[in-house]
Amino acid sequence: MLWLRARAQRLTKESATSTLPHTILHDVCGLQAQAWSAATLGMRARSAGLDAGKVTRALNHDRSIVRTWLMRGTLHVVAAEDVRWLLHLLGPVFAHAAARRHAQLGLDDDLKTRGVAAIRTILAKTGPLTRYELVDQLRNWGVVLDAKTQAAIHLIALAGLMGVVCLGPDRNGASTYVLLDDWVAKARTPARETALAELARRYFAAFGPATVDDLSAWSGLPMSEVRSGIAAARGGLAEVSVQGQPGFVLKQRLALRASVRTDVRLLPAFDTYLLGYRRRDPAVSPALQRRLQRGGGWLHPAVVVNGRAVAAWSLRRTGLRGRLTLEPFEALPRTVRVGVDDEVADISRFLGISVQAEVLGPARGRPLPDSADQ
Repeated sequence: MLWLRARAQRLTKESATSTLPHTILHDVCGLQAQAWSAATLGMRARSAGLDAGKVTRALNHDRSIVRTWLMRGTLHVVAAEDVRWLLHLLGPVFAHAAARRHAQLGLDDDLKTRGVAAIRTILAKTGPLTRYELVDQLRNWGVVLDAKTQAAIHLIALAGLMGVVCLGPDRNGASTYVLLDDWVAKARTPARETALAELARRYFAAFGPATVDDLSAWSGLPMSEVRSGIAAARGGLAEVSVQGQPGFVLKQRLALRASVRTDVRLLPAFDTYLLGYRRRDPAVSPALQRRLQRGGGWLHPAVVVNGRAVAAWSLRRTGLRGRLTLEPFEALPRTVRVGVDDEVADISRFLGISVQAEVLGPARGRPLPDSADQ
């Protein structure tokens, strides 16, 4: 099961064949992207020779990929061809779900209506603006937001969920916001039933074998709509057992046989492979899961071997140098250590910096010796 999931997520040599960001994102139905540097590393892990410059060009110049609020109401980066129908399907759900939080922040219905309209008008005149520039402009329109709260970003996110704005190019390390209509070509949106079926098909293509609960947890949609989408997509799905529960996978994947290769991937923070299911325990041991989720809402980077997480890792950058620290939670066979070395070299290539790696043992700071090949 884990190998099939890894293959579906383009985390095996056989499946990680593209060098185009929009193709990768289409295949995995987007990557979580509140930490942009992590999202770019997620694309690297699913590619064959992609570099950071190509990702930047795809986002800022080609505009073939788009960063906005989608699944679960969180920031994702998706292929431009997918953003319209996903927003049409998911945007109203999470805009409504956020109403209570909006009220806590002083965003009543009148202020939200005026605020989103003002954002549309301002960005149409100015082009890309950072959050703070946009907040300054909003004051001129009588939309005054409490700077001590998260009211501003929640209003901007609401405009994103409504299909008014998306994130534009970074400026000196700060995100900017642009009109979605200026950034991505308009397109007809399908009926909700059609969009639900497409979401179900795309999810099981990118995450299967998986369950109905998994699709609901990943998308944030209620079970009733998830079941409706699966029913409509049922012709292309095969039913399988996932930890004793009924699940689904694309029919053509049933004939695949697990590779004898050792596929090692260094996945970044918030990686969708570990966020795409209701539960992570099939792929992550309890001890490692506690390490990866140490509080603050973060899911830390993980080393995954044939779909199973075996270690945590971190990267500290200083100029054109970086130090990557690996923290294994089990003895690593030599084949895995070779795979880790290859991944470290590829991260160095991708970022255009020199990365040195160290491996820690059970006592922090002590090297972990190689285990015998398994």
